[in-house]
Formats: sequence, C-alpha cells, structure tokens
Amino acid sequence: MHRGFTIPKMLKIHAPPTLIKPLLSFDLSFSSSISATLSPLQSARLHRVRLRRTSIRALVTMSVPKSGSTGQSMPEHVAGNWYSVPGLRLRDHRFMVPLDYENREAYSKISIFAREIFAVGKEEQPMPYLLYLQGGPGFECPRPTEASGWILKACEEFRVVLMDQRGTGLSTPLTPSSMQQIKSAQKLADYLTHFRADSIVNDAEFIRVRLVPEARPWTVLGQSYGGFCGVTYLSFAPQGLKQVLLTGGIPPIGDGCTADSVYRACFEQIIHQNEKYYKRFPQDIEIVRDVVTFLAESKAGGVPLPSGGILTPRGLQFLGLSGLGSSAGFERLHYMFERAWDPILVPGAPKQISSYFLNTYENWVSFDTNPLYAILHESIYCQGASSRWSAHRVRADHESKFDAIKAAKEGRPVLFTGEMIFPWMFDEVKALRPFKEATQLLAEKEDWPPLYDVTALKNNKVPVAAAVYYEDMYVNFKLVKETASQIAGIRLWITNEYMHSGLRDGGGQVFDHLMGMLNGKKPLF
Repeated sequence: MHRGFTIPKMLKIHAPPTLIKPLLSFDLSFSSSISATLSPLQSARLHRVRLRRTSIRALVTMSVPKSGSTGQSMPEHVAGNWYSVPGLRLRDHRFMVPLDYENREAYSKISIFAREIFAVGKEEQPMPYLLYLQGGPGFECPRPTEASGWILKACEEFRVVLMDQRGTGLSTPLTPSSMQQIKSAQKLADYLTHFRADSIVNDAEFIRVRLVPEARPWTVLGQSYGGFCGVTYLSFAPQGLKQVLLTGGIPPIGDGCTADSVYRACFEQIIHQNEKYYKRFPQDIEIVRDVVTFLAESKAGGVPLPSGGILTPRGLQFLGLSGLGSSAGFERLHYMFERAWDPILVPGAPKQISSYFLNTYENWVSFDTNPLYAILHESIYCQGASSRWSAHRVRADHESKFDAIKAAKEGRPVLFTGEMIFPWMFDEVKALRPFKEATQLLAEKEDWPPLYDVTALKNNKVPVAAAVYYEDMYVNFKLVKETASQIAGIRLWITNEYMHSGLRDGGGQVFDHLMGMLNGKKPLF
C-alpha cells in the first residue's frame, strides 16, 4: 500500500529534472533573519517574492520522501494505467508533495490526486494541457462518467487535468474521521493553514513540471473558488500559465480580511433572491413559516437529524445556500418543502416533519463529506488579518430581516441565508462538532500570508477571460468589477443568462464562449 492506494503493477514515474533546470536560476539571497526586522507590509512583500521565486524552485528539486519508519523511498509521481468511460480515456496520477512548501523539513508529505483526460481517438495527437480548479473550498473535482458538458468541449482542444485540491477527494482527504487523528485543536488549526489557495497553486506547479511535456505553461480553468485560486496563480506563478479562464470566480483582493465587504454585499443579493423565490412559489411562504414555528416550539428548539445533529430554524435558513443561487435551485427547494410533513394516518397523531425532508436536508448540507468548506470558508478572504466570524457579525446588522422565529410570528416570509458559515453550526451539525475549537482558532488567526499580489496583477501579461454572472449570489458583481479593474488585460463576459453554476449548466457553451474571447473568434466589443 502507498499512502492509501495500491501502486499499479505497471507504473510510470516522472521526475525529469533536465526539463526544469531553467527554473533554477533565481537568486535566493534571502535570509530568514531579515523578516524579523521588516514591517508587516515589507514582510508580506518578501513572502510574495519567496512564494513566487522559491517555492516553485523548491518543489521541483525536493528530495524523494521517506515512507514512515521503513526508510523506503516513495516516488514523487505515480501514473496509473489508462482506462475508459464512454467517449473518454483517463489516467490517474498521484503526487507526493510537501504539506508546507515554506518549511518542508518540518512536516510530512501529502498525496495529491489528478486525473488526466482526453477524447477517444486523440491518443496520438500532441495536445496542450488544461488544469481545472474546482469550486469550494473543500470540494473535489467532478468524476466524469461520459464525454459531456464542458469536459467534452474542452477535450476537443486539450488534455484536461482534474486535480482534487489538497484535503479533498483522493488528495489526502480531510474528513470528519481522518481529522480526528490530530488530537490537539491548535495542531489541527496549524495543519489546516496549509490548505488554502497559495498551497493549491504550489501543488498545481508541482504537477505541471512533472506532467506536461517540457514543463510548458498550461491553460487553467477556475470555477468559483477555483477562480480565486486562478487569480492567486496569476499573482505568484504566471510563468506556469498560458491563459486563464474564470467562471463565477473573481475574488476581492484588498489587504486584510475582505470577508466583511463580501457579506455586506451578498446580503443585498440574498434578499433579492428570496423575493424572487417567494414570487415564484407564493404557497411556500406559509409552509416555511409553519416549519419554523414547529422547530422553534420543539424540545431543544429543533428536531433531531438522522446523523445526530439538530435542525433548528436558523439551520433551516441555510437551505438558501443551494436553493437560491444555482440553476433549478428554486424548483428543488420548492419540491423539498412540499414534502415537509408526514401524513396523518391515525386521527389524533401528532404532527411531525417527514423523514424525507430531514434526509433531503442533510443531503443538501454536505459537511459530513466535505467539512473543509465550513472550517476554511472565511479564511479564503484573509490576508494578514482575522475574519472573526465575519458572516455572523454582518448578519447581526440584518437580524431584523433574518430572524426566522420573529418573521414567522409576525406573518412575514422567512428569509433563507446564502453562502455563509456561522459559529453555531459547530454545535448543531454533528460532523462539525469535533472541530469547533480548531475553527475558532482559525477565525482568530491574524498572520495569514498573502493570497494576491496587486502589483503583479496590474502588470499581468497572461491572457484572461472571465464569465461574470450579473445576479451571482455567491460572488458579488460589484466586487468583481473592482477586482477586474486591477487585472491587466482581463476580458469580461457579463451575462444574466446563467447563474453561478453556468459552467455546469451551459454544456460547453460557457467554455466555448470564453475560449472564443481569447482566440479571436469573439470580437473585442
């Protein structure tokens, strides 16, 4: 066994140092003692230079790690055999990378999984590579079952690489069970600091120089949080990029923690989405109020969930995360509430919420399989400042509108919330309870390293095209425009034809449109 997977009998190990020697000529005349004498801003700038110039050099020259106490060397790249799904040929790759690229001796290695895909019939054709970065944080790449959607379109021109971001899927997954191996909350919090966009970009570069022939630059497609990672890539490793496509994923890039500005802007859009939902399904106003009242009057202020957690009125509001912001979300939310109650089979039997509703709720809230989404959510906005439970603080300014129990008593529509994580979730969601203390430490952490380099972005030379969804509930349109104004050469396609899930919902149309913007098929104006 090899870090949780079996090494195939036929494997191919890639470690071509001759291909990446030109990357090794950077001047590294830095001293660790210098940082102690610098201001916070100067330290941040020094970190940017180190990340851009040293981390990538280090990751391509790192020594082969040892396997535990056996002393056996472990290959840094293992490639599996080719296999097929309808219309596609696939091959799995596993890479051993440093947990901490800045201090490789202090931590163990972790495994990063990537799946290489190309269209059947193009086996012998030399094709450029495209890396797909999934939304999140904390979600793995899609598992293709056939050649369809944007993958089908992309495979017409590229070999596509689906990389499970560290901590997800098959990349040393951090699950509720695996994370409990780390007994100290402080040690877990320290461990989790290495799972943000800066480390993800370093992983991508580690893979590129080992997988892409001659370590040539590749195209990156970033969806949602994957787009945030794409902007980090543009900031610190543009030499690895041929072009970048962003779909619903342009982040705020200001200094400090930008979460407050994100949530203030997003609350306005969430209220608008709630209004649209109830206009579409006015019958749900009463149903949702009745469910809120039932939960509030239940013992302990909620009802038990199948997993062992508790569903409360504020937990019910969290359904807006999926229901209000994605294609067909309104319809799915409506059909869920139409089966909220069990039928009364025996006269006088008490009213109760159906098991169908409770199970569907937990299927929508996937913290039992993807806890990093909740644990790291606000940290993705932090550079040199803490989030201090930003969504919770900003919601307090809107509590008169979002108090579910009060709305039900007053006969007003109960408003759902959006993409926000609150501290009480680590009490009410069973899968998150063991990580309450560690997440609190992350919320208080101030010395987060930078994720973006505004100067580098203003001098960007990499072609960038972005799909911007006008009514995006997750990535605010106004904030997107502010960031886009600081990325040199970026081209925006602003549309209300799609919601945040446009890349998935539009088949190959969104991908094709963005590629057309970069290859000259779409006019500049």
